[in-house]
Amino acid sequence: MLLDAFVLIVVAGLFAVVAGVNDGGALLATGLKLPTVRPVTGIVLLAALVAAVPLLTHQVALTFVTRLGSFQDPGGRLAMVIAVVSALTVVGLLSARGRPTSLTLAVVGGLTGAGLGWGLQVSPEWVALVLAFGLAAPFAGGLLAWVLIRVLAARTTARGLWRWHWVGFLLQTLAYAANDAQKMLAVFMIAMGFTGAPVEYTVLVAVLFAIGTLYGLPKAGRTLSREIIASRPPHGVAAELAAGAAVIGCAAVGMPVSMTQAIAGGLIGAGVAQGGGRVRWYAAGRIAAAWLLTLPAGGLLAWGLALLVKGFASVRVS
Repeated sequence: MLLDAFVLIVVAGLFAVVAGVNDGGALLATGLKLPTVRPVTGIVLLAALVAAVPLLTHQVALTFVTRLGSFQDPGGRLAMVIAVVSALTVVGLLSARGRPTSLTLAVVGGLTGAGLGWGLQVSPEWVALVLAFGLAAPFAGGLLAWVLIRVLAARTTARGLWRWHWVGFLLQTLAYAANDAQKMLAVFMIAMGFTGAPVEYTVLVAVLFAIGTLYGLPKAGRTLSREIIASRPPHGVAAELAAGAAVIGCAAVGMPVSMTQAIAGGLIGAGVAQGGGRVRWYAAGRIAAAWLLTLPAGGLLAWGLALLVKGFASVRVS
C-alpha cells in the first residue's frame, strides 16, 4: 500500500472517532430530558443507520469527493490528509476555547483550501452552493421548529410527546446518516480509491463513530440542551423533527450540511416561539461566531499547509 494511502486511512479512522465526539452527542442531546430513547439505544440505532443508509444513497459523500474538487486526481490523497488535519485542528482549537462548531463546515473549508493550495481543480460553483445550503439549514430548522413547538404545545399530551420524540429521533438520525455522516465515508473513498459504499467500510465508519459518540455525549449534551436555551422536553422534540426534515431535504439534492447547526437552529426557533427570554442569546452568539470563523479558518490553514507540503516535496524531488 502506498504511504499516502496508509496515512489517509489512519486519518480517516481518527476523523470518524472525532465526528462521533463532535456530532453524535449532539444528536442525542436534545432528548436527554425524556426517558423514551436511552443513550445506549440511541447510539446503537445511530450507528446502525450510519452503516446502512450509505448503501442506499451516498450522494453527499460524492459531493465531498468529486463535486467540490478533483480529489481523485494525483495528489488528491495528500490534499485530503491536509484538509482533514486542518479541519480537526480548527474544530479542536475552537472547542478548547468553549466554542463548539461544525465539523462539516471545517471539512468544506479544508477541502477548498487544500485543493487550491495543491493545484487541484476546485469548483467555485459547488463551494458556493454548499456554503449557501449550510447557512440556510439552521434558519430552516429554526422556522420549522417555531411552527412545530406551537402544534406540540397545543395538541400533544405527555405520553404523545414521548411518541413524537421517537419519530423525531429516528428522523434526525436518518437525516444525519444520509447527509452529515457521509463526510466520514468520503475520506475512505479517497484513501481506497472507490466511489461506491462497500459495506465493510460503512460498518467500520459506524463503529468508530459510535466509539466517539459514547465518549463525547456528556459534553455535547450540556452544550446543546443547556447552554443555548432553558430547554424543556417539547423544545427538544420540535428541534429533532425540524432539523431532521431540513437536513433530509438538503441530502436529497446532495448538499452536505451540519446536523448540529440545524439542531441548534431548531432549539432557538422553538425557544423564540415561546418567548425569546428562553434563548441564551450570548451563548447562541458565541456559537454562531464560531460557525462563521470555521470555514475560512479551515480553508486558510489547509491552503498554507498544502503549499508548504507541496513545496517541500518539490525540493526533495529536485
